[in-house]
Amino acid sequence: MVHLKQAGDRRPLVDEIYDYLHEEIASMRLKPGDRISEADIAARFGVSRQPVRDAFSRLENQDLLLIRPQRATEVKRFSAREIEKSRFVRAAVEAEVLRRAAAKCDRVGAAMLEDCLDRQRQAIADNDYEAFGALDYAFHRTLCQIARLDFAFEVISSEKAKVDRLCILGLSKEDRMPQLVADHEEIVACVKEGDAERAVVAGMRHLSRLDATIESITATNESFFEESPG
Repeated sequence: MVHLKQAGDRRPLVDEIYDYLHEEIASMRLKPGDRISEADIAARFGVSRQPVRDAFSRLENQDLLLIRPQRATEVKRFSAREIEKSRFVRAAVEAEVLRRAAAKCDRVGAAMLEDCLDRQRQAIADNDYEAFGALDYAFHRTLCQIARLDFAFEVISSEKAKVDRLCILGLSKEDRMPQLVADHEEIVACVKEGDAERAVVAGMRHLSRLDATIESITATNESFFEESPG
């Protein structure tokens, strides 16, 4: 049984159940197509089904669960169309973030970016994939802060979350962290120099790194993807 935090924590049960399931899905401990049930999760947490049902609903809204009446709930499989859509939106937003970050980056901003890079390099030294994932989010959040576009990170993080499970597969199987850090280093150099267009080119090249990962995972784990229509 999963032990919930004490009542003094004051967090709603649904939040704790949601956080647990989200981490299980995001980390690929629960894989695309795996079945889960309200009854099993309720028993694991020692709670009624209602907070579990609410947590399932949140995960469904994030395209992480597939809930169907009278059928087993499954971890959502990847959709090639949704991946393409997500990357299109993210590329458009990040390009503008990079342009503005290059225009506004000062010594404080440069120091923030260098700190991000130092932490990423340490994650590589420690072979800590999980930490690297969190630091990748922190890097993109920092760029948004420097660009004075904090709200843009909400869009980036939402779209990024939709493909993070693929990123985890790519990192763990292909060990691409050094290449991703090299991309970040190039982006930082361009932003610090105030070269907006080079920063955008570097940023788009960085996003394109997922192409080979998608092709590889599609070939080796076809069951993780929804069937293409037609």
